[in-house]
Amino acid sequence: MADPGDTATPAAVVSSPWDDVPDDFFLSASISPPTPPPAPDPIPSTSPPHPSAFRSASLPVTSIPAASASASFSDSLHRAVAPQPIHPSHSLPAFSAASRPAAADVCPPPPGPHHSNSLSEFAASASQSRVHRPPPRAAVRADRPPPLELRPRPPRESQSGIALSALACCAAPGAGTSTHLWAAGEAGVRVWDLADAFRSPTSPRRWGDEASAPFRESRKTPPALCLVVDPGRGLVWSGHTNGRIMCWGADPSPEAGECIGWDAHPGPVFAMVISPYGDLWSGSEGGIIKVWNGEAIEKSLALEREEKCKASLVVERSFIDLWTMVSEGGACPLPTVDVKLLLSDNSRLKIWSAGYLSFALWDSRTKELLKVVNVDGQVDTRFDVLSAQVPYGCETKQNLFSSPKKEKARSPVNFFQRSRNALMGAADAVRRVAAKAGFGDDTRRIEALVMSMDGMIWTGSANGSVAQWDGSGNRLQEFQHHSSSVQSIFSFGTRLWVGYMDGNIQLLDLDGNLLGGWIAHSSPILSMAVGSSYIFTLAGHGGVRGWNLSSPGPADSILCSELTEKETSYKNIEYMKVLVCSWNVGQEKASYESLRAWLKFPTQEVGVVVVGLQEVEMGAGFLAMSAAKETVGLEGSPNGEWWLDAIGQILKGHSFQRVGSRQMAGLLTAVWVRTKLKHFVGDIDNAAVACGLGRAIGNKGAVGLRMRIHDRSICFINCHFAAHMEAVSRRNEDFDHVFRTMTFATPSSGLLTTSISGSASQLLQANGSRMPELSDTDMIVFLGDFNYRLYDISYEEAMGLVSRRRFDWLRKNDQLRAEMRSGRVFQGLREGDFQFPPTYKFEKHKAGLSGYDCSEKKRIPAWCDRVLYRDSRASSGTECSLDCPVVCSVSLYDSCMEATDSDHKPVKCLFNLDVARIDKHTMRQKYGEIMSSNKKVLHFLQGLRAFPEANVSTNDIILQDQTPYVLKLQNRSPEDRACFEITGQAPSSSGTDSAGFPTWLKVSPAAGIICPGQTVEVTLQHGDPRGTSWNNLSGANQEKAAQLSVKVTGECSTVAKCYGVRVQCQKGRSTFPFKK
Repeated sequence: MADPGDTATPAAVVSSPWDDVPDDFFLSASISPPTPPPAPDPIPSTSPPHPSAFRSASLPVTSIPAASASASFSDSLHRAVAPQPIHPSHSLPAFSAASRPAAADVCPPPPGPHHSNSLSEFAASASQSRVHRPPPRAAVRADRPPPLELRPRPPRESQSGIALSALACCAAPGAGTSTHLWAAGEAGVRVWDLADAFRSPTSPRRWGDEASAPFRESRKTPPALCLVVDPGRGLVWSGHTNGRIMCWGADPSPEAGECIGWDAHPGPVFAMVISPYGDLWSGSEGGIIKVWNGEAIEKSLALEREEKCKASLVVERSFIDLWTMVSEGGACPLPTVDVKLLLSDNSRLKIWSAGYLSFALWDSRTKELLKVVNVDGQVDTRFDVLSAQVPYGCETKQNLFSSPKKEKARSPVNFFQRSRNALMGAADAVRRVAAKAGFGDDTRRIEALVMSMDGMIWTGSANGSVAQWDGSGNRLQEFQHHSSSVQSIFSFGTRLWVGYMDGNIQLLDLDGNLLGGWIAHSSPILSMAVGSSYIFTLAGHGGVRGWNLSSPGPADSILCSELTEKETSYKNIEYMKVLVCSWNVGQEKASYESLRAWLKFPTQEVGVVVVGLQEVEMGAGFLAMSAAKETVGLEGSPNGEWWLDAIGQILKGHSFQRVGSRQMAGLLTAVWVRTKLKHFVGDIDNAAVACGLGRAIGNKGAVGLRMRIHDRSICFINCHFAAHMEAVSRRNEDFDHVFRTMTFATPSSGLLTTSISGSASQLLQANGSRMPELSDTDMIVFLGDFNYRLYDISYEEAMGLVSRRRFDWLRKNDQLRAEMRSGRVFQGLREGDFQFPPTYKFEKHKAGLSGYDCSEKKRIPAWCDRVLYRDSRASSGTECSLDCPVVCSVSLYDSCMEATDSDHKPVKCLFNLDVARIDKHTMRQKYGEIMSSNKKVLHFLQGLRAFPEANVSTNDIILQDQTPYVLKLQNRSPEDRACFEITGQAPSSSGTDSAGFPTWLKVSPAAGIICPGQTVEVTLQHGDPRGTSWNNLSGANQEKAAQLSVKVTGECSTVAKCYGVRVQCQKGRSTFPFKK
């Protein structure tokens, strides 16, 4: 809006921090006027100083053109000429032929049939910094291995109610390797058959899954939070937000429904794990952990599907509540925080449970609590007191069918110990609640937990660190390879895969050394799973990618080169028109006629309409309230809603729908798209940057909307910069502040979506720091009231040029173009050639050129309202391609002189867009063809199917009472390490074989690594289950036999060789043969 200081003869003014505040700001009842601050030093400028107060502190000296008999416009803008006297009555002085803008500033439109009739453009000086350059793009990124796009990133808006949260891979019955990828989501579970990953879908898919590989879905269920694979039974278990646990069979498919399901917890099921003994452990809110007996599961699965209710009841009644079991006298050694993670230590037959800042270690056979430690590895002393008091007192609680526990004698010492435990528990709960609320040290929060093949435990924390622990809960060492929060860790062979909040993935060896890493996604990596020859990563935005287990390796460069050569087969060029409109409405509401004239479509091909408004409301109370709202995430105003409704009503008749809007104080931006294009537009993010009153008040600043159109990022930024003729440097600083600090907020699309602010794919500067988010946008459009004025010209001279419509002459005094030419602002951006009159300053409700301000202040007309852009081109002649995915031109750039509701005229700009996108389905097919037919790739991938030869000392073991037996595993390879894992199967009371070790058998270690030429000794021993099993098998007449499976793989092999070992337990002279 106009400012009183803009007169024909301005005096030298020192800018004040209060300049941008409205005149009535301190009239608000809630704000008292402060003491006027001392005049600050003038803002330094990069331009040489000028003696005239008439000129900007950062603009080059240019005098008034000299008189000439000719009116030619062919010479340079910067030629110095003698000043002329002011002509009365707005008459036009004669000019020399020395005022045409330099030819180097003008660029032709880009090549292509859609741009042949477009306007020429003024281009700002390019910046030497990467910050303002278009981001690098390519058909296949060279900075990471080419991924298998199993599920390309879907639009966020399409994921409402169906967002995915976790992955798991399992093998189909009879398959040697994991061939099915399962995903848990808000609508249930889905599964991909990896053998069909490169085939075309047989039926149409819903919005967001059009380019996904074929998959099958379960019936709609409550949102699923976690998955666990039960390889011994060939099942997949899912835990849900309503506390229900469901079981799914790999065959038949999930469409057939769950095998069994029951209400396991009153709250959400956050984590589950299958113990080596076949029990199912589940964790929920408040530290609750329940164990579901393996034999009860076997019994329920043996029932017919028609007996689902009975089968579920059998399992539901078999649980053991570990919280209740270890509690004593009202105190419990476990922290009262959600159990977010569960891990089975198959090497030592233990279970790890993790909350936010502590772990608990359990004996998976006896269910005994072994230790509670915090993230520093310090043992919880409260448990030490309790365990010393009653070492075995809680064991009988584990067996639902055992005799009641005898009441223990109470003593004063016991009372004081219980009281101390209760007080410490309360203090611990307060501390942990404070940590969850952000008041404590939350940066060390545990986010991921995994066991590597060498038996070490690894944890990932919110501060980005990765820590190594031994099997006894002792913290060994910590590694910091990245600053972003760890979100997931996966162990496969001799490698650790670490997924971070910012979308990066890193590979570590078992010593914690960094092997490699790359940007895998543009959002957090929520979950990982290995299937076939890939490790699959699930991103927070719902995309699923597969990375070859040999990566990084020589096959990556071959695959990248082959895919790049096939670019033409999967490249599509989309064409569309975008209409961008801007108006400083001066706190007024426009008439219907003004809106229709302003928003009149120049062509019916317009697919997207962007509207930016300034000064929607500017009262003192409103600005103060708006600033308060911004601090708590609120926005909007009655005037803003009126404008959105009024514009929406006009566009509704053209089949447009609003897809996003953002308001900060008087700035309002909104986007409408045609209904037929809505499915190609998504991921609408918004941002706001305040520039007024110490970068805190939104009377000046910018609001932005970022979206993906045909899978390319386009951002529209509505700006209102500092006012006054002499405030050029402040306007430049406002732009730089907006460009460098604008951070987009990603709204959550559902319960399971993890979102962060900012783009994980942001570029890095040479020093490793993050570049601005706007630097990684394919196209940026700046619109709004930039407030750049006309310099070195009087009111009478400007009006004389306006009255003769000599806008070409007038433009040479434009502050904005002078600053852009010098490279001080809007670096690398372009503006279409315009022939409309200056848009400021007008008397309201007065039409035509006679409506310019003619009051005593005589504000000089200016083009304050502008539209600038930057696309993907590094040079004007670049055509649209996957390397340059967005190419734009301007076919219309005009103002609407019919609108008289404000002291500014609205402007509009019509863009022609060529957008290059990748056909994800075709590209995935080409990926599959290369992986299956390229001989070089196949040669490099042979290692994934290789495993060393191994020897097992015996296939038949007889245990004599408590005497241990040593089973020897030998790696015969002289070069390669071998990984082994031992699983068990034993007869159950239901007559079927039960998955997992029998409770009377201890195997140590049950997993590990065998070095080349070395031998590992595995100890087998009969153990006392102490009444922990479903049926007590310790009697002499009970059968004791088990079948062990020793699986041997290579370091990164997806193929395994299994060896069978029969185990019998002999008591005295009686031998119980294994029942097949």
